[in-house]
Amino acid sequence: MKIRSEQHITATHTRSFFLFAAVAALAGWLAAPAPCRTAPAGERQTLTPAEKMLFMQSMRASSLVDGGAVEACWFEDGATFWFRDAKGLFFVDPAKKEMRNLRSEEQAAWTPKKPRSHNGRVYSPQHDRYTLIEEGDIHLYENEGGKGRRLTEDAAEDIAWSVAPEGWSTDGTRLCAVRIDTRKVHHLPIIDYSEPEEKVRKVVYGKTGGGFMRQEIALFDLESGKKTVVNARDDGEEEVYLFPLGWREDASELLFLRLARNAKRLDLLAADPGSGKSRTILTETRESFMGGLDFITGGWKGYFTSLDGTDRFLWLSERDGWRHIYLYNLEGALIRRLTEGPFPVLSVVASDVEKGRVYFLANGEKRLYDTNLYSVALDGSGFRRLTKGTGDHTVQFAPSKSCFVDTFSTPTVPPRSVLRNAAEGELLLTLSHADTTRLEASGWTPPEEFVVKADDNATDLYGLLYKPKGFDPTLKYPVIVFIYAGPFLAVVPHGFVPRSYMAARPRAAARLGFVTFIIDCRGTTERGKAFQDASYGRIGTIEIPDHVAALTQLAADRPWMDLDRVGITGASWGGYFALRAMLTAPDIFHVGIAIAPGDLTESPPINEPYMDLPENNPVGYAVGSNPAFAGNLKGRLLIIHGTADVNAPFSTTMRMAGALIRAGKLHDLAVFPQEDHYFRRTGGGYIEDLMISYFREHLATKSMK
Repeated sequence: MKIRSEQHITATHTRSFFLFAAVAALAGWLAAPAPCRTAPAGERQTLTPAEKMLFMQSMRASSLVDGGAVEACWFEDGATFWFRDAKGLFFVDPAKKEMRNLRSEEQAAWTPKKPRSHNGRVYSPQHDRYTLIEEGDIHLYENEGGKGRRLTEDAAEDIAWSVAPEGWSTDGTRLCAVRIDTRKVHHLPIIDYSEPEEKVRKVVYGKTGGGFMRQEIALFDLESGKKTVVNARDDGEEEVYLFPLGWREDASELLFLRLARNAKRLDLLAADPGSGKSRTILTETRESFMGGLDFITGGWKGYFTSLDGTDRFLWLSERDGWRHIYLYNLEGALIRRLTEGPFPVLSVVASDVEKGRVYFLANGEKRLYDTNLYSVALDGSGFRRLTKGTGDHTVQFAPSKSCFVDTFSTPTVPPRSVLRNAAEGELLLTLSHADTTRLEASGWTPPEEFVVKADDNATDLYGLLYKPKGFDPTLKYPVIVFIYAGPFLAVVPHGFVPRSYMAARPRAAARLGFVTFIIDCRGTTERGKAFQDASYGRIGTIEIPDHVAALTQLAADRPWMDLDRVGITGASWGGYFALRAMLTAPDIFHVGIAIAPGDLTESPPINEPYMDLPENNPVGYAVGSNPAFAGNLKGRLLIIHGTADVNAPFSTTMRMAGALIRAGKLHDLAVFPQEDHYFRRTGGGYIEDLMISYFREHLATKSMK
């Protein structure tokens, strides 16, 4: 069996984002406090040019690290490759264990691999035809200069088609496409205030518990022109997500996933392209959820892995509380379980049917968040770790399945990349060591890794603490907690230099005079189902207590942390929790900055998997509502939002502001006209000055003996 899909030769495990990733970039710019100076609290203090440079240099610290991480570009033989780093361009031959610098004339002879999709075009496996969506409908082109043939004709204002690379059958004769109907979904008005006559546009944005989109899967026989609509739903079931996985090798069936709206049931199905009739291969159910936003935004691809040339496949399941690998056949019969133990498998990297092995990433070591590559035989024997060395590992697996590039580091140890064989993880070559000369010259200091107990006094929480530049333990420093706490990912960086802005901003703020820290509280990922389920149905109740517990424990033996001057900031989901902290722990947090804050009324995949539908959990939604707690505000609060935000709508902040006004609570609001969730239009300097000024005025950043 072979499912036609993009083969992910490079399997790089990251802890940065999905839907809210880019807002974290903005948040890094926004939340940097000023260095400790002698001006009293209450005086507006903007950043000097030197301070701005220091802050931005800290945000971009990864650019000061030369080498260490490489990107392998594999040749047609599937084993040899080239890569570029700070020292030049190199050719690597794993079989000979050789690496040499390439000459420019050799470089010119290389041609890049043709992409499966580019500029909206989705190419067939043979690259001799492609599809293009024009005005919502699918058009098929036989070659680059040919005339298009229209495959669909029913696109409308709220109806459109989509095609993905996995939609093509192996032989290029069949095509799978998805029709998306959003007529019943809420439409969010976005108002352009830039001209005296306001302009209004509406974007599709579902609301929790509201109208739901309808997807249909259609299969096209490109030779005969026949179109077949797949019967993808059970009788009476309308509100489901559909995810085409790809075709069987002989194009006899199209495989797809079906996820219930509340994410409590996941089905694997196969559809007959002639009749459109589908059959259920397997079904999984949960009392909480199968997958949430991480599933909706691409994580679904990792649940299923075909074993080429067979009728078997690998299936990831958390049925025993930990995500593990199970071997099935396409009739739905479980053959055997391949992995087990108190650790989560993160993803399947590759499978080698000929050698009978599966390669996967997992967090299976004593250092809880260290991701490593492992392998296991298809008969369930021979479980082994292939990556060596302490740290967080990312891997790039060779198409030949003979070797892989291993890049690893810790928050205090710079990255390096090595080449290992796939059989035992034997070291073949060292490819690149990081040169941190420029980083160290900038005054960089490593963070402190820590483990504290959660508010339940039993669960370990892991995080990083950053000290100010020129740290003096005889002084007392204000503290800023950086928070995200969303239930769909872990955000604490476990590699050397954070490359996401969400992970980099605590470091940048510390350089300017604060003690800062970040933790992954209960309810986040990569720790098993029970850890993530801790917040199921009650978002907003345990996350802030966990952060307060961490703050208290850290300060207990660090007298230089001043708990009389504590701030908190976050963006998007972190903005929701920054508000939450100010409203539910008002005696702990004195200054809060909530950037583009979200809300439990946001779109279905953001909240419904973790809270269930509102009609099934009215108490949970009521308790998690920030406006309901507006009367608790004691400290200084600044909310920042863009009027064109379609991820966390501006209406979220308007409702929060209204609740604060009704409660008679003074607060500050910064509105950015025409800005979206990522604040792309506004220059960083203005926002930095606004944020730094706010912290300096109200958090009293002067160091004290």
